[in-house]
Amino acid sequence: MHVRPSSTPASDRPRSTAAQFATSDRLSDYWRFYWAVAEAQVSRWLPENPSLLLDLSGPDYQGTPRAVAAGHDVVTLLPSADVAAHRPLTLVNGRAMVPRPARRGRLRHVVGDSTFLRNFTSDAFDGVIADNRVLSRHLATEEALAEVRRVLRPGGRALLCVDSVVLGMALLAEQDCWPELSHAPDADVLLVPWPDGSITRCFTAEQLTEALADAGLELEWVKPRTVLSASTVEVMLARDPRSMGRLVEMELRATESDDYVGVHLVASARKPLQAPEPRRG
Repeated sequence: MHVRPSSTPASDRPRSTAAQFATSDRLSDYWRFYWAVAEAQVSRWLPENPSLLLDLSGPDYQGTPRAVAAGHDVVTLLPSADVAAHRPLTLVNGRAMVPRPARRGRLRHVVGDSTFLRNFTSDAFDGVIADNRVLSRHLATEEALAEVRRVLRPGGRALLCVDSVVLGMALLAEQDCWPELSHAPDADVLLVPWPDGSITRCFTAEQLTEALADAGLELEWVKPRTVLSASTVEVMLARDPRSMGRLVEMELRATESDDYVGVHLVASARKPLQAPEPRRG
């Protein structure tokens, strides 16, 4: 395994939650680790047979090339025609092996709204990927999940990633929002401001499970994206830059537990073969 050395000196790396997660510096040690874990998770989630997938995760999502390499046809939704898909950075070789497919999948870009998928007919896709916190950035998550259910074929699956209440509470604490912080664990809907003025919606595992059920989707599993802290990852990689692969494997084993302590939650859900109507109010 070859790992490109980090370009960020350890003494200059941000430590606060807001600084770590407001932007994903893909050359920092933590974010190289984060996306290595994300690619391994999506590789494990992908269907066994070639499928038609819809990717709502944005142009900088690194799991899409892995799905195409595995033989799946992927339609990627872009917010505008001016936004080009970013070529992924291959910083770690062999971190999530993909069996060589009989054919390479195809990638197509479509401009549209990732909340209301009006460009697509119902029952069109075998799978939907809504990673990269896209559902937390769309505050009306219930409407977005209802659209995901609509475009999935019966038996189709969805992979999604949202901000957790753990992240939301850390952001509130750093901004001295103590009254809001005291109510955060019991809030039905937790909306948290970022220092840049944007708003994110944060979930507990129970809230995410309920939102999926309300949309008519059956939860398969929910787990943290990562449980190792940014500081832990940076310290370990500073000691041994070749330990990336071991860290990723350690993380994948750790996230099999039922302790939802990560800053992001990842979930997989399925549209029933006999799909019930979504719950109403």
